[in-house]
Amino acid sequence: MTTRHPYFDNQGFPIALAHRGFSLEGLENSMRAFQAAVDLGYRYLETDAHGTQDGVAVALHDETLDRTTDATGEVSNRRWDSVKVARIGGIEPVPALEDVLGTWPDVKVNIDVKGVSAIEPVAKVIEKTKSHDRVCIGSFSADRRRKTLKLLSRPVASPAAQREAIGWLIGSVLGADPEITLGEVDALQIPWRNGRVKFLRRRQVESAHKVGRQIHVWTINDRDEMVELLDLGVDGIVSDRADILKEVLMERGQWA
Repeated sequence: MTTRHPYFDNQGFPIALAHRGFSLEGLENSMRAFQAAVDLGYRYLETDAHGTQDGVAVALHDETLDRTTDATGEVSNRRWDSVKVARIGGIEPVPALEDVLGTWPDVKVNIDVKGVSAIEPVAKVIEKTKSHDRVCIGSFSADRRRKTLKLLSRPVASPAAQREAIGWLIGSVLGADPEITLGEVDALQIPWRNGRVKFLRRRQVESAHKVGRQIHVWTINDRDEMVELLDLGVDGIVSDRADILKEVLMERGQWA
């Protein structure tokens, strides 16, 4: 199977993505969590992005500070000076995306553009850090993804948005040409299941591979499910349990 972008070069091994870094203490998307994943040997991190009122890209999942920090309010309505003093879990500062990309220049980062506020700030950070070859820019919204990519001077990797992925899943059942249904994207990033209903079968993985697209599955924290998906031939797994995923890949001789 071919890949379209250097981001996917992982020595032929499945890509292990540390979901919001790695923390068993609720410190998601903190520099401590990202460092913990890197210390485990991870070469791929997953994070999210919003933009502040003054145009700083922030590595944070929610549009507000309420759930994960000791502060409140929407990130897009606050200036960076007031966001950076918020503490994740009351301990760790909210990081700027530039710090994530700049601290580990050899690590690749999957960035989910969570809101319109993040479009220009994310593009500016990628341009400033020249991270084009080591980022994957996705979003639940194809429009947000396209607008972000349009602002970049060089191509970056990008996965299908939610509606595009659903279209591909339906098309794969109906026998549609995957090249047409996948179009401009390099990969699919999809959930493994909805309750007991599994989205993936081997024929779907093979269909994507025939047209040079990767399949990454999120968010898998169960050892048996990791093994089942790797047996299906998926190209990447996003996990909160970076420790377990590493153990599984090492046992299989698939740890990069």
